[in-house]
Amino acid sequence: MRSFDRLTEQTPSESILMAMNGGMFNESGNPIGLYVESGEQRVALNTNEGPGNFHLMPNGVFWGGNGVAHVDTTEHFATLEPANPPPFATQSGPMLLVDGKLHPHFAADGESKHFRNGVGVDKAGKVHFVISDDLVSFGRFARFFRDEAKTPDALYLDGAVSALWDPAGGRKDGGPPLGPLIVVTKQAKAG
Repeated sequence: MRSFDRLTEQTPSESILMAMNGGMFNESGNPIGLYVESGEQRVALNTNEGPGNFHLMPNGVFWGGNGVAHVDTTEHFATLEPANPPPFATQSGPMLLVDGKLHPHFAADGESKHFRNGVGVDKAGKVHFVISDDLVSFGRFARFFRDEAKTPDALYLDGAVSALWDPAGGRKDGGPPLGPLIVVTKQAKAG
């Protein structure tokens, strides 16, 4: 969809609780790793080597459905990959935390500083979407997930293209075209 404004062409804005860009993408805006939407796998799991943050191993997958979410390394997800795709999944990278430990290639406060966004799931199963309001290193961003959000596993979603739409908070970022989007909507009441 490339933007939050285009998102509202398919999803009524009053039903959106939160939207965030959700994973690495190519020049056309298509995901470069696993992408599953509404149970339909649109892009396969990517285990190829290559340049850039996506290929800074280990990378990972944010996935789940039916009220349950997970962040797993790509390697671990590949061993779990069910016969049928989960309701949602997006692959990105690098992992920020794996079992509470920072990615092995991160310096405590490295020179690469960008606006960053990511996702982690705490031990109670609560999903934490985080976006920085300032330029941060991978190490500092990962420590936020570990020390503040208390998520044992966390996944980097993007950097310079980080964007959030938080209707309740009055925030709707613009900027460069986006790739995959993670959208949280209100549940329709039964009956």
